[in-house]
Amino acid sequence: MELVELWWPDAVVSTFHLAAEITGRLRARGTLAVPAAVFLTDFAVHRGWLHPGNDLYVCVTEEAAAAVRSDTGRPALVSGPVVAPPFRTRARVPSHWESDFARLAPGRAPVLLSTGAWGVGSAVPDTARSLADHGWLPVVLCGRDRALMRRTAQLPGVLGQGWVPDMPKLLASVRVLIDNAAGQTAVQALASGVPVIGYRPLPGHGAEGVRSMAAAGLCVHARDLPDLLRAVDRLASAGAARDRQCARGAAAFTADAAALISDFCLPGPADHGPS
Repeated sequence: MELVELWWPDAVVSTFHLAAEITGRLRARGTLAVPAAVFLTDFAVHRGWLHPGNDLYVCVTEEAAAAVRSDTGRPALVSGPVVAPPFRTRARVPSHWESDFARLAPGRAPVLLSTGAWGVGSAVPDTARSLADHGWLPVVLCGRDRALMRRTAQLPGVLGQGWVPDMPKLLASVRVLIDNAAGQTAVQALASGVPVIGYRPLPGHGAEGVRSMAAAGLCVHARDLPDLLRAVDRLASAGAARDRQCARGAAAFTADAAALISDFCLPGPADHGPS
């Protein structure tokens, strides 16, 4: 709090829905004197993000931006997702992942399954087993769920992983991501040139996010296991379908979110304050 008292920002940027609610209320009351911008990280716009007191929203898709404008009446721009620069480095530098994959399952292409930091997912071991039986090498991201990692590690032809610190290198080494939340791992995959398949999304906002991501053309929503296996066959293999999906993912990154916010907020805060 001492730092907050000593340092007065030119703008406040929220990247979390509860923070966006707070900054919106502070601006509406006149308590916050500088512009409040919100970077809305989700594909599906939950009402928890929205408050008309905020000066600007920056969204990952035009569909999300349109929903924000309709609900709040405030400006909403589109930048696409924001990821760390290493995910956007397309030069494929060999890493330990390739040798690990080749040692475990020679000749099998790796397919990544993500369960988030908490290792949350539905029928994850069953899905991994089916992918292995179908001829792929499932690499399961179990987050901090050690029990899930132990279960997946016992499956033949499946590689279970806990918390992975070098995600850019891992994503550069796999053929497709199977995702259940339309969150950060999904957009990191898009930036890395890896097609995304939404499967068994988490109830609630995870499912809404996968549907919104699929509607934007940025992932394929597999409705059941046969649909998943067909999607993996189509997108993990070299060909036109994979190329099209990768191109859609690359095209999602349309602008620099920080530049959009600074251009909007810094020249004249009074011009953009809540009306």
